[in-house]
Amino acid sequence: MIPPLSFCTAVVWLAFAVDASTFGVPMTSHRRSADASSIIRPPRGGTTDDPSATVPPAPPRPHLPYTLGIRDSIMIAHSFHGHPSFGPAGGLHGATYTVDVEFASRELHPECNWVIDIGIASDLVAEVLRKYNHKNLDEIFGDGVMTTTEFMCRAIFDGVVEKLKGTKGAEGDHNGGGFDGWIKVTLWESHKAWASFEGPLI
Repeated sequence: MIPPLSFCTAVVWLAFAVDASTFGVPMTSHRRSADASSIIRPPRGGTTDDPSATVPPAPPRPHLPYTLGIRDSIMIAHSFHGHPSFGPAGGLHGATYTVDVEFASRELHPECNWVIDIGIASDLVAEVLRKYNHKNLDEIFGDGVMTTTEFMCRAIFDGVVEKLKGTKGAEGDHNGGGFDGWIKVTLWESHKAWASFEGPLI
C-alpha cells in the first residue's frame, strides 16, 4: 500500500509536473531497466564497443583539505532513444537535477584566504548550466548519445574547467582567483540516487 503524500512532497511533485509540461513530455521513472541482466558490461580493457573502455584510469585524488561547494539545479528533457536497457525512460521524459560543484585545494589563496572566489564560482557554474537548463538534451548532443546522469556530470565538469581557465579573479589571478586544485561535479536524481565525476584542473 502506498502511503499518502505529505503536503510538501505533493507540492514538489506538482511543481515538477508543471515544469515538465513545458517540454510537453511525461514524467517517467528515470533509468528503470526492463532487464536487470542488461546492466552487466564487459570488464574494462576487454573487447567491447564501449569507447570508455579505452580510457586510462583517472589519477588518484590527492589529500586536499579545503573545499568550496556551489549548489544549483537544472530541469531538462531527454530520452535514451528507445534503448531497451532503460525501460520506460527510453522515451522522451523530463528530469530535475540538483547540481553540486566542489572546488578543493591543498592551500588557501595567500592573500584572500579562499579556495576560489565564491562569486566567480557561482556565476561560472550558472553559466555552464544555462546551456542545459530547460533544454532537450537530445537536441544538444544528437541522436544516439545516452545523456545519462554520469555522462552529464562529465559534460558539466568539462564546461566548468573550460570556463575557469578563461576567468581572471579580482586580484588578476588566473583560474577565477588563483584556483589550482580538484573539481568534483555531482548530479542528484533524487535524495536516493546520484552520480559524480571528478578530476584535476589541467
